[in-house]
Amino acid sequence: MENYEKFIGQVFDNRYRIENVIGVGGMAVVFKAVDLLMRRIVAVKILREDISEDEPSVKRFINESRAVAMLSHPNIVNIYDVSVRDDVKYIVMEYIEGITLKSYIQRRQVLSFKEVVGYSIQILKALEHAHQKGIVHRDIKPQNIMLLKNGVIKVMDFGIAKLPNTDTVTMTDKAIGTVYYISPEQASGDPIDARSDLYSLGAMMYEMSTGTLPFDAESPVSVALMQVNDTPAAPREVNSHVPPGLEQIILKAMEKDPAVRYQSASQMLSQLQKLRENPNVVFKPTTSEKFKRFFSKKFKKSKVSRTMFPMIVGIFVSFLIVFAISGLYIFNNVLNSSSQKGYETITVENFVSSRYSDELKDWFEKSNYYTLSEVEYKYDDTVEAGTIISQSPSEGVKKKVLPGKKPCKIKLVISGGEEDLILEDYSIRDYRLVVSELRAVGLKCNIEKQYSDSIEIGYVVSTDPAAGSVLNGGDIVTVRVSRGPADGDIKTPDFVGKSEAETLRKMRDEGLSVGRVSYVRSDKKAGTVVSQSILPDTMVVKKTVIDFSVSGGPNYGVPKGMTDTGTDSGDTTEKETKPPRLPGATDATAAETESEPEPTEPEPTLPDTVEEPSTEPVPPDTTEAPSTEPEPTPPDDTEAPSTEPEQTAPETTGEVANDFEG
Repeated sequence: MENYEKFIGQVFDNRYRIENVIGVGGMAVVFKAVDLLMRRIVAVKILREDISEDEPSVKRFINESRAVAMLSHPNIVNIYDVSVRDDVKYIVMEYIEGITLKSYIQRRQVLSFKEVVGYSIQILKALEHAHQKGIVHRDIKPQNIMLLKNGVIKVMDFGIAKLPNTDTVTMTDKAIGTVYYISPEQASGDPIDARSDLYSLGAMMYEMSTGTLPFDAESPVSVALMQVNDTPAAPREVNSHVPPGLEQIILKAMEKDPAVRYQSASQMLSQLQKLRENPNVVFKPTTSEKFKRFFSKKFKKSKVSRTMFPMIVGIFVSFLIVFAISGLYIFNNVLNSSSQKGYETITVENFVSSRYSDELKDWFEKSNYYTLSEVEYKYDDTVEAGTIISQSPSEGVKKKVLPGKKPCKIKLVISGGEEDLILEDYSIRDYRLVVSELRAVGLKCNIEKQYSDSIEIGYVVSTDPAAGSVLNGGDIVTVRVSRGPADGDIKTPDFVGKSEAETLRKMRDEGLSVGRVSYVRSDKKAGTVVSQSILPDTMVVKKTVIDFSVSGGPNYGVPKGMTDTGTDSGDTTEKETKPPRLPGATDATAAETESEPEPTEPEPTLPDTVEEPSTEPVPPDTTEAPSTEPEPTPPDDTEAPSTEPEQTAPETTGEVANDFEG
């Protein structure tokens, strides 16, 4: 984990408390953190120390914050804050629980039609918003697309985006990241615009629909050249289940000439929405599209000579070639007819399933009838290593040979046994996804949980064997999963029946956090805990939030002057008591009880057993004066006030109030 742990527990700018590492990239480390001011979980992206003095890297880091600060869209990750200091440079972003679209594609291989169209539409909406602001992303790829559990897409990493009226970051190897999705104009260094993002999206849609990249080669340079010069195979040739309309959209987005592509994200979005409504739709090219495509191809062809001389030269050269081939054929026939003596016809033997041993090699070397022309090794977990899988020519084929001079050439394919697997680095990844990937490649898994102060609970700390180890199918990999800090395991106490003061002390002693506190009518003594959101004896970690329901007494929620059966007791004074909030609550206030709620409002859930209302007087020092002013709009986590005249719920006892104050 290098030197990342030193940030754990630190509070940046008296506001952001760093919790644990959730991702490590080539330029930055991403931490889960708590915004102490806004009381929310955030992601803090810190520029790595080894490149914090590198000017282009810092410029890209700042560029990302500037780009996203100009945008506000549900499909673009939000940025809340930016800090660029000498000692640390960080961006505070929206915390997203999900996986990258690349990881999802690798797991699923080929996505369904509904997924391809749905995800692409969301990405296009984000691009449409960015393009309207004059921002070109320039690095659209599935690694920069987050997929949430509810299917929502979030576009992120605007580090190399082209901003309006500014000098943009240069596209270096680090900035590009991968050449599998860049447009031809990006690969060749030509000017780019919003249509470059549409090409990249087309390449992504190609991969989602077929499970393969449109262009692949051994080196990034080769892939870049293919982006400029080659045409990808039609998606329906790779996956016949791709609808014709979807294939049309993909290929149009991936046109080499930007003038022939979609001219805007809105235009591409319109066709995708039509396709979603009718998967069988086939789009007819417009007259302007035909015109652009014709001239795009026309100008790429070399000019045809207007003279007849090249044609005459071509005919003459063709005649010479035909004459030479005919003469060679006649000469060979004459030569062969004079040298047929000594040739024999043999039937090729079977070598399949034999062991490719030194003895067999010697046999071929001494044979007058056979010679090894090629030996190829191929991994096959069903055939023992060193066994011949196939041969060419096959057994039984007739071959004419000249013993000792022109033997039959044999090609053998030898089993290499099970393929060696190189274990990847799975650290700081959800262990469930890691186990799924390991099993998919034929490895077995053991899960071990261990304490970690820096890795989030449920994420991989390390593996045994370590990353980079060579394994065989069926080998066992031990996945070590974080269970949080060493002092983090806590057995949840049983708080039911205890007073608020006792509960609060116990929660603080155990390092737990109080969540939402709801007050209910109960026959239990006011201020007694009725229920808790996490069952007793459940193992949790420190700072786990527990919600409580607390008794407000048997008359809690009954209008003043009324019994719980609705009988008027003669006292019509309208007063309201709002239960105080339990100290340490982090998420919500105690629930308010409204008298005579409107029919449209949900009624509070009451216990089955209700005692008679208490006749004890309510202490005047805890009673709020009745207000003649209209009620203010309550916050989101309380019920809306009734429009009917309010009646006051009975007061909680002074003992309850004091316990709440802790």
